[in-house]
Amino acid sequence: MTTPDRTDDNIKAERIARLEEHVAHQANSIEELSDQLAEQWRVVEQLRAKLDVLTERFLTLEAGSLEAPAVTRPPHY
Repeated sequence: MTTPDRTDDNIKAERIARLEEHVAHQANSIEELSDQLAEQWRVVEQLRAKLDVLTERFLTLEAGSLEAPAVTRPPHY
């Protein structure tokens, strides 16, 4: 009778160990994904700032440009 109890205890201990290993692996994966997300967010913010600068430059150039010439047919038509 003591052997089945010990076997049940061993099985439970092994299951707990596997679950703890699984949780540790998931925690590591979550931390890696969080780091990647933070890095991507930094890149997005940098790109957004660059886009804002370029948009402002474009609008400034557009406002300062002369009116576009009229569209005419080329002389070979």
